[in-house]
Amino acid sequence: MPVAGVSRHCYDTVWRGSRARWREYGTAVTTTVEPPEHVRATYGLREMTPVALGDWEGGWRLGDVVLSPVADHARAAWSAKIRESLRVDGLRLARPVRATDGRYVVSGWRCDTFMPGCPEPRHDEVVSVSLRLHKATATLERPRFLSQPPVTPWLDVDVFVAADRAAWEAVPLRTLRAAGAVMENSPDGRHSVDLIGQLATLRKPVRTPPQLVHGDLFGTVLFAGAQMPALTDLTPYWRPPAWAAGVIVVDALSWGGADDGLLERWSDLPEWPQMLLRAVMFRLAVHVLHPRSTPEALPGLVRTADMVRFLL
Repeated sequence: MPVAGVSRHCYDTVWRGSRARWREYGTAVTTTVEPPEHVRATYGLREMTPVALGDWEGGWRLGDVVLSPVADHARAAWSAKIRESLRVDGLRLARPVRATDGRYVVSGWRCDTFMPGCPEPRHDEVVSVSLRLHKATATLERPRFLSQPPVTPWLDVDVFVAADRAAWEAVPLRTLRAAGAVMENSPDGRHSVDLIGQLATLRKPVRTPPQLVHGDLFGTVLFAGAQMPALTDLTPYWRPPAWAAGVIVVDALSWGGADDGLLERWSDLPEWPQMLLRAVMFRLAVHVLHPRSTPEALPGLVRTADMVRFLL
């Protein structure tokens, strides 16, 4: 997901012009409407003029902070509360700025410290960031909203919840069909469903316990010269840390121009082939379900799926 504080030029440079990858749900929502005056006033920012950071993410900079619209209040408030005190070796975290009445979210807007930097195709460093981050989040409790099933009418958050479950449940896509999901009937959608079914037969039980992980680090870690990498939000999942690393690798190979050796360089992670398998199934399920997925996104995923199969 694009991040507040990153210019469109910077983002497009990193992605090398690709528009194939969808936006992870995170806690932000696209809007071109600037923060209302009463929201700015509640955050003590009434006298400051908002400067748009780009219409692709919806963030507005006001001095040293950024106001961003949120798509899910519970997730935005949870992320803010965790980032308020979380400390991670070698990682800068955007700290939430509370409203004058103590709230993290006001009328659908959150406020965070501005973090300079750009996503860069430094894929091994992003995997390393994930391992350090998840060492710090290992003791966090599972938020209640992660136990809730997807519901209709479907929002972005339900798409990713359902896709995550599809990669792990005994019968892939059963939860989706039970929840009334409309499966993509295009040729690439049907190809994705078939591929999910094929990959599911290669799964074996995993023993690594789940914990709180950030499931969308590819393209969201910011780099700024010699400064430590930075992160402006947390996208929570309850999965093993190696799975989160696997999602980064799958994304980087599918859409980020990563070299094929990225798969092998992290092969010492627990149950690595099985984690990669579930990561690519997850992304394929998102491709089937997400209304903004495009046929151009599939070839990279298919290629990555073939590479993962070879490891198995």
